[in-house]
Amino acid sequence: MSVPSHNPLRAQVVAAFGRQYLVRLPDNSLLTCLTRGKKSDVVCGDNVEILRTGDPSSTLGTNGQAVIERIAPRTSLLHRSDAFKQKLIAANVTQIVIVVATEPSFSDELVARCLVAAFDQNLEVLIVLNKCDLSAGTARAQLEPYRAIGYRVIELSALQDVTKLRALLDGHISVLVGQSGMGKSTLINGLLPDAQAATREISTVLDSGKHTTTHAKLYRLNDTSSVIDCPGVQAFGLHHLSFGAIEQGFIEFAPYLGQCRFRDCRHLKEPDCALRNAVSKGEINARRLELFLQIAANKA
Repeated sequence: MSVPSHNPLRAQVVAAFGRQYLVRLPDNSLLTCLTRGKKSDVVCGDNVEILRTGDPSSTLGTNGQAVIERIAPRTSLLHRSDAFKQKLIAANVTQIVIVVATEPSFSDELVARCLVAAFDQNLEVLIVLNKCDLSAGTARAQLEPYRAIGYRVIELSALQDVTKLRALLDGHISVLVGQSGMGKSTLINGLLPDAQAATREISTVLDSGKHTTTHAKLYRLNDTSSVIDCPGVQAFGLHHLSFGAIEQGFIEFAPYLGQCRFRDCRHLKEPDCALRNAVSKGEINARRLELFLQIAANKA
């Protein structure tokens, strides 16, 4: 009979399903883990220390193969929240890739919310306009305000060629975020021809296939680059951020913050509002201010 090891092992969480986690060890083997308590804030991308609890040669014991003992300090934590709960998305990422498409239409408010969350965690940003083999005029115009203020926007068709995206993922732990139907899974398959095999491997180790499309999964592109694929989201609550943090997340507002007549200006109808004046002069896009007001009024 195997004796459980009392020496902690370092691992990276590559998938999270409730209180059950899949971790990758330095030798690239996969191990199923649980946490000791009922509540857990372990998330895909976390670096953890684990202790084996069962037979190392088994694929999945009824109590799991290991227990997560400690989460290493994070460099970033991307999450969304409403008034009642928060949803952890990914840890230790360095770049957020916001995936939108020419069809179906996308929400520019969701894009703006993702950008605010990225700014809060000091993440690099890349916006990908997918399905450009279809008519892209409307979607391209919708993204023009983001190009104008300095965000990187690339256009591609995931079904045809993802080379342009692959180069921009190098050296990063990137997280793909977007609404359902934008083509994130097709992007993953283009980036990683073996992605389906990797997903099947995860399903086999977990002894369940039902989780594989509803929770985040981390795939290694090479020794220095990984990408986390997330389920499609229709909302991205920012309840955890203050009014000021949301202001700062609209990066083009920076020169005007603190310039309003009233210190507590909410940028609604107050006289001498620097942001509204900038809109009237064409220095700030009117739709961007409208999005800010929507988000600030309803952070969830």
